[in-house]
Amino acid sequence: MGPYYYKVVRIDGDYAYLARTDISDNDTLQVAMALLPDGTDEGTALVWENLEYRIDE
Repeated sequence: MGPYYYKVVRIDGDYAYLARTDISDNDTLQVAMALLPDGTDEGTALVWENLEYRIDE
């Protein structure tokens, strides 16, 4: 599955809000910080593939 590309636009407590960067979409996705890789912060580029997130390098 995937890959889908995201950018962390906001972190609010235990949740991050992600925006898709590979398509035009104004929606954000709320994801628990526990599901994201260590080092994730606002502005981090992420890839979701095979049911897991990784930092896009």
